Amino acid sequence: MGPLGWLLDAQVQVAGSPVLVREIVGNGFGLVSALLGLRRLVWAWPVGMIGNALLLTVFLGGVFTTPQEHDLYGQAGRQVFFFAVSVYGWWRWQRNRRADAGQAAVVPRWATGRERLVMLLAAVVGTAAAYPVLAALGSWGPLPDAWILTGSLLATYGMARGWVEFWLLWIAVDAVGVPLLLRGGFYPSAVMYLIYGALCAWGFAAWWRTSRATRPTPVRPIYTEAVA
Repeated sequence: MGPLGWLLDAQVQVAGSPVLVREIVGNGFGLVSALLGLRRLVWAWPVGMIGNALLLTVFLGGVFTTPQEHDLYGQAGRQVFFFAVSVYGWWRWQRNRRADAGQAAVVPRWATGRERLVMLLAAVVGTAAAYPVLAALGSWGPLPDAWILTGSLLATYGMARGWVEFWLLWIAVDAVGVPLLLRGGFYPSAVMYLIYGALCAWGFAAWWRTSRATRPTPVRPIYTEAVA
């Protein structure tokens, strides 16, 4: 059996239940990607894309053999969208780094009021639109799965734009994802979601501090008194 065959078939026992090694490896790539993103390094995107490809095979149990009884089509679908949005993020950060002479690929900032409103509307509309599709496909837990799909895409796009709020979106996704994954038997992914939640709190604080440090100092007008 070659390395690829081993990666597709290898399992370990966790709490008496079989778990795919590729689920563990895929989440490992996701964790490294999050750490690189916290440091605003371009490599966050290609590393994350490798994790997306591996996790796609985990959540599509009907196509790829998995020991879990449930298919999470929203989780699988978001890996595809992640991959596509990551291409955009990779391009944008690479362009920014070149323009900034090789420095950090993005300067964190808070989203504007209009951008926040658009994100809120997109979250509501996206979740409402994804729910019936996932339910029709037979996805297990279609409503939370719909929010995880929508929220994850918004968070990834926010990261590409450099919005500080994207960390808060990830925390909201993790809060819904942990119980769903535990009930579905995806234990490594559930554990990684918990780790992601702590990492997101750290990342939010770090980006918040950076956004304050890089905020332009307002120029005060200089008044001169007229000489009589």
